Amino acid sequence: MNTPAKENYFFQKIVVIVGTALFIIKVIAWQLTHSIAILTDTLESIINVAAGLFSLYSLYLSSKPKDRDHPYGHGKIEFISAGIEGSLITVAGVLIIYESVLNIFNVHEIRKLDFGILLITVTGLVNYIMGVAAIKKGKKNKSLALISGGEHLKSDTYSTLGLVLGLFVMYFFKIYWMDSVIALIFALIIIFTGVKIIRKSYAGIMDEADEELIVQLVETLNKNRNPNWIDIHNVRFIKYGSSLHLDCHLTLPWYFNVREAHKELDALKKIIIDNFGNSFEMFVHVDDCCEFISCKICTKTNCPYRKYLFDKEVLWTKEIIEIDKRHKLDK
Repeated sequence: MNTPAKENYFFQKIVVIVGTALFIIKVIAWQLTHSIAILTDTLESIINVAAGLFSLYSLYLSSKPKDRDHPYGHGKIEFISAGIEGSLITVAGVLIIYESVLNIFNVHEIRKLDFGILLITVTGLVNYIMGVAAIKKGKKNKSLALISGGEHLKSDTYSTLGLVLGLFVMYFFKIYWMDSVIALIFALIIIFTGVKIIRKSYAGIMDEADEELIVQLVETLNKNRNPNWIDIHNVRFIKYGSSLHLDCHLTLPWYFNVREAHKELDALKKIIIDNFGNSFEMFVHVDDCCEFISCKICTKTNCPYRKYLFDKEVLWTKEIIEIDKRHKLDK
């Protein structure tokens, strides 16, 4: 298990333990108050714990080394985990709407609301802290499981904040029918969060292009551009949990021998690892330059075989590096 994977797994253990403790606190708050709005928060905590356990298992699997049956590793399980978490969240939102509608027509008095508000406020603050920490750790280690879990915890906090404000109004003005209305509003927020997480997991499973990642790569390459790298094209990123895989074609001077070409590949790999982390592998196909199109864009000043004068450098952009052909000047 590599270091980022260990960090992800250990952090998710903390998330599960804290989530279980918060669930118990919310159950106590619900039992004391009999508030359907607090029940909303409690039901979502059940989902938090269940999703957290599955995320923990997915992080364990994704951290396992590559093997014969899984040559690219086990990282895809994180996308499945996020999809299940999003589905559970969405189902919880639908159930909360059902309970809220029933209680609109059966308004009952809320008890010990002041104590319930205190308990729910504490759980909201803890959730926010855990959510921010999970997102930070997830972005650092490229873990969708931690990022989606952190976003879920942060959305819990926002819904809890609105819930607490609504409970305050109920407490001071004794408007008990607001209990179900508050629950309905935040059930819709929960469903929106669930659908958003499902969308991200689907994108990962289907290897959808990560626009932000490719733009970051373009900026890195332009900043560290080497005169020997005449162009880079046919760039494709694939995510496997916290691991990244890059396929690309690199155009080098045609007269480079294998040793010289390998030296350029090592330099390219070092730059990418320095900027994207060690959980990274790349397969690079080397193309030779074509004199009639490459000379005019080649910035190499000491080329002994130049046939055409340098005209203009082609700025590498997302659109250009994704195309499967050598770069050339537009006519």
